[in-house]
Amino acid sequence: MRSGLVALAGRPNVGKSTLVNALTGTKVAIVSDKPHTTRHRIRGVYTEDEAQLVLVDLPGWQKPIDRLTERMQERVDETMGDVDVVLLVVDARERIGAGDRYVARHVFDLGVPVLIAVNKVDRLKPGHIATQMKTAAELGSFHALHPVSALTNDGIDELRADLISLLPEGPQYFPADTDTDMPLEARIAELVREQALKLVREELPHAITAEVVEVDEKLVHVRLYTETESQKQILIGKGGSVVREIGRNARPFVEQLVGHPVYLQLQVKAAPKWRRNETMLERLGL
Repeated sequence: MRSGLVALAGRPNVGKSTLVNALTGTKVAIVSDKPHTTRHRIRGVYTEDEAQLVLVDLPGWQKPIDRLTERMQERVDETMGDVDVVLLVVDARERIGAGDRYVARHVFDLGVPVLIAVNKVDRLKPGHIATQMKTAAELGSFHALHPVSALTNDGIDELRADLISLLPEGPQYFPADTDTDMPLEARIAELVREQALKLVREELPHAITAEVVEVDEKLVHVRLYTETESQKQILIGKGGSVVREIGRNARPFVEQLVGHPVYLQLQVKAAPKWRRNETMLERLGL
């Protein structure tokens, strides 16, 4: 049995969460085009007969600006000390520059094998992909370089097989039917936050978080937090239009997760400076 921990590293918005979902074959991490969407240390698990791949989707490396981002960076640093392999992800559609090199310097200092995934190659011309791969190859001494599209699954099987080949011999850490170790309540809260992020702009995405208040056979009650009353009103929308749309869009995903129809009740509350509140961050698991 081969088993081990693979951490995905890369600057924000290179597609790490989508890549975790593609490699595990199921949705374990929420996806958004807003930077710093990933706040939790999310483990996606892929198991086959003789191997178990545990993928860790981490918040992107960043300069901490409050207690929330400090804790996120601490989580990145803690996890990197335990990994067997690192998957460094870069965006084929963006210039590979200083941010990628900053992450690469941390990654190549760890002393573990590094694979580089050049993500989002779908609909790009071969010449452009080749140029990006050549630039990515200059980031450090890598084991292999993979052009992939997490969106269309191009190159995913080959990447997964290469990651598994680098794992050490070890035990099966999770039951074979496990796709993530995230608690049900945390997954529900993230699904609701994912839909909220799709509908808001500017500074509001960073000020939103979600918490499950209650789950039973018929009801799922989720509370969305903002930092100010004005943000709260934006999230509610005129006549409750925005929060209703969040609920309407999130409910199918929540029902798929819990396995049966539910009434999804959403509440919006202002919690001033919640990103600096240690007690609240602890309660939210952030």
